Formats: sequence, structure tokens, C-alpha cells
Amino acid sequence: MNCLQLAIYHQLFSKPASYSYPHSLIWLHGLVAADEHGAIAGDNLSRNVESSIFQKTGCNNNLLSRLIERSYHTAPANISSSGLQMESRPKYYGREFHGMISREYADELLAGVEGAYLIRESQRQPGTHTLALRFGHQTLNYRLFYDGKHFVGEKRFESVHDLVTDALITLYIETKAAEYIAKMTTNPIYEHLGYTSLLKDKMVHRLSRGRTEPRRVHTFRGPHWCEYCANFMWGLIAQGVRCSDCGLNVHKQCSKLVPSDCQPDLRRIKKVFSCDLTTLVKAHNTTRPMVVDMCIQEIELRGMKSEGLYRVSGFSEHIEDVRLAFDRDGEKADISADAYADINIIAGALKLYLRDLPIPVITFDLYSKFIQAAKIPNAESRLEAIHEGLLQLPPAHYETLRYLMAHLKRVAMFEKDNLMTAENLGIVFGPTLMQPPEQNALTTLNDMRQQKLVVHLMIEHEDVLF
Repeated sequence: MNCLQLAIYHQLFSKPASYSYPHSLIWLHGLVAADEHGAIAGDNLSRNVESSIFQKTGCNNNLLSRLIERSYHTAPANISSSGLQMESRPKYYGREFHGMISREYADELLAGVEGAYLIRESQRQPGTHTLALRFGHQTLNYRLFYDGKHFVGEKRFESVHDLVTDALITLYIETKAAEYIAKMTTNPIYEHLGYTSLLKDKMVHRLSRGRTEPRRVHTFRGPHWCEYCANFMWGLIAQGVRCSDCGLNVHKQCSKLVPSDCQPDLRRIKKVFSCDLTTLVKAHNTTRPMVVDMCIQEIELRGMKSEGLYRVSGFSEHIEDVRLAFDRDGEKADISADAYADINIIAGALKLYLRDLPIPVITFDLYSKFIQAAKIPNAESRLEAIHEGLLQLPPAHYETLRYLMAHLKRVAMFEKDNLMTAENLGIVFGPTLMQPPEQNALTTLNDMRQQKLVVHLMIEHEDVLF
């Protein structure tokens, strides 16, 4: 049994028989049976990360893990009410609810029992509730809320008991290790683990602009260590932050110090359509999405003279088949004439891909800049304003737009055959490439003329603007 397993075994089996274990620790019972060379299974740190953390801190010397072990000695103690009529108690509270009692009386009820708690209704603000919790030989009072789950801050809990358990852990850690927590980011293992071996030039940092934030608050099952500072991540739920691109797990405060230039893990990219454009090109190490390249190449191979190209719709079920093929097979998707003889299906799939991007090719934050540029009466100044907007696009968006406009300009060169002028293509692609941040029907209707004009001008002046 290794040092981690010994520590967890002590956490689990040194408690009184009556102790109610937090549900997030239940799975650890099986851990002590793991072989001594095995890494923790499931949703835990990978073997190399765990090894690096132990090399840096040593299991027995990790202050936070030892403090968390000690924090479980202060278990939540529900101070039950007596004689309170059930009809006066909110349905989402139990016998810990004491009705409208004073702060002083609550303090008397909780005195002498560390971890004791009760809920009272405020005398000053009837209808509002306060969680009174005994910790550090004093009674702490928190405004308590319920919206289907219980909360006093950002974290939301299924039960008041879980909320109090998490609060006791957090209070214990932050009281006993405040100075340590303040300094724990000063000697990160982030560089040692190789996360920062990626390029850090100006273009790489620009890749993160104009996209959704991939780091989200996450609830970890079982013990976890921060992959930035190598310290324990405490709490029952929402203990830290996980990056949906690369899988990095860190404290919330540490996430602010981690560069935003991670390399997305292909295993985490579940689909091609509706995937963030920047995430997709970073994951596949390309300048543009494969969908754009493959569809345009197929269209230029056999569809440039097709009448109504991009205006005529292909069968929706066949377009859906193409989408599924890309999501399933990626660059191996078959979109040849043998699979889809009607070129309008491929053109429709390309439009669907662009339309379904979570952040449009012309990003939300630049939408109004392009709309205002289109309203400039002077032709030369209008082009200059559009050019300035293009330079502010994230690289993946810029490259996709540049490649698409060059293609559409070639399509317009066959207008005698396909009847698709630059203006007609602007009508088709304006609402696809440009979408207002707020989905308002009136705004969309009012901006249609400018959307069309922006794309029209980008096609006609592609050689100058790009």
C-alpha cells in the first residue's frame, strides 16, 4: 500500500462508526485494494502527473492533503428543532430549521459543539433564511438560498448537510493554511509537466481570442491534485477548473495564471460540426477547418458551372448525411461524386457548417464594426474600415474567410453559367457569416442589407482586402 493509499485509508477508517462520509469519498473504499504500483483509476490524475506531483511535494509532506484529513474530524452536527409545527417549515428544510429565532438564541443552541449548525428565519427580514454554523469556537452566520439546490455562494448542493460538510472543509483549510494558500502558486509544476512547450509567439496568443472559454468549474470524484501548483484540491464539489480542450485540472485561482495557449486533445473533440472554429484547427494543427477545404475542393472540381450554386438547396437529409460523415470520419469522409452526385448537397453542407459555428466566422465582438463599416458612404473609406475589421479577426477565422472569399470570387467568374454574381453570393452568405450577438429578429432584418454588402465587397475586392 503506497503513502497515498495509507492516507486515504486513515481518512476512511479513523472516523467514528456513526460518522456520515461525504458521498464523494465512498468510491475510495476500493482504492486500498489496488496494487502498489498502480495509478488511481477513473477520473483522476494521469500516472505521469501524479508522479510529478509526488516528486515535488512528497505524499506525507503535502500540507493541504494532511489538513483535509484532519478537517474530517469536525463533522456536521444537525441541531434539531423541537415543537415546531411542520406547516411553518419550508418543505426543502428538515429538523435543522428552527423558525424565527434570534441570532443570540441560535448562538446559545450551537455553543460548545464544533460543526453544529441550524437554520433560522430572519427576524429583520421575514421570509429569508440564515445558516448558523459553529466553527472556531464562534457562530458564523450566512444568508442561505434555495433554487432547487442549497447555496450561500457559487457552489450549489443537493442537501444542507453536504453544504455544511464542504463549508467545514473549506473553513478549516483556509484558517489553518491561509499563508500557504497565498503562496502555493509561486513554485508551479506546470512547466515541468510540459504544458508550456507550445509556441508562445503573438499568433498563438491570438488564437484564443473570439472563442468561448474552455475552462469550466468542475466537480472531481475522488482526491485530485492541481496540475499547476501540485497542491490538493479541497471540497465536496466544484473543487477546481477543468479545460475542455486539453483536460488540464487546476484550482480556480491557479487557472488565472495558466496561459491560454493549450493544445486541444483530439480525444476531447467529439464532432466537427458545431465545434468552435479555433478549437478545431488547433486540435488538427491546420490553418482552416477540413470541412471548408474539402467541400470547396470538391465544388471547384465539378460544380463551378452548376446553375444556382449555393442558392439552390440540396436535399436536407443528404446534407445531414454529409454532416454525420464529417463528425464520424473527419478528413476520411467520402464526399465524392460517387457518394453525392448532386453538388448542391456539398454546397449545402458547407453552408450548414458555417451557419452552425458557435462563434460565426465574423465574430460576435466584431459584428457591429463590420455593420458600421458598410454604412460608410465613401467607397474607399468603407473598404479601409472593412480591412481594419478583418485584421482583428482571430487567425483561424481570418484564414477561413480569406480562403472562402477567394473561392467565391472564382465562383462569380462563372456567373454566365451558374448565374451567381458577387452580389447574389453576398445575399446567400451574408447572414451565414455574420450573426448579431443578440438573436433579435428585428436587428437581423435591419442589418441584412449591410450583411449582404460586406460579403459582396469582400468577394469583389478579395485581392485588396486580404
